[in-house]
Amino acid sequence: MPTAEIKKSRYLQETHAIKVFYETLDKETLQLIYYQIAKEKNGTGIIPILATAIPWLLFLFANPLENFLFHDGSSNWMIFAFLYLVLLSISLILHFKEKAWAVVHVEIIQDILAER
Repeated sequence: MPTAEIKKSRYLQETHAIKVFYETLDKETLQLIYYQIAKEKNGTGIIPILATAIPWLLFLFANPLENFLFHDGSSNWMIFAFLYLVLLSISLILHFKEKAWAVVHVEIIQDILAER
């Protein structure tokens, strides 16, 4: 794949736009943004905590939940399991996507600050 085509990649263009924006900012503002991103990066850990805490909450209500999900051959358990897995998948995808973007921003800012 030629270099020109690689440079036209949507992902590289997006990253380039972020870098160009950060290069226009003064050092103090850039450092404040860096601190904020570091905070956000560490705060995204709440999603996996919630994803693992929900089963424990359901475990507390196991008997009533079991009666609701499995009464008289009901298929409520399939709906419940499907919804739970979809929500879990979405939350984990969002978690790792946000974390990855935070790393990109941090690296760009660190490079700019090191150049100055």
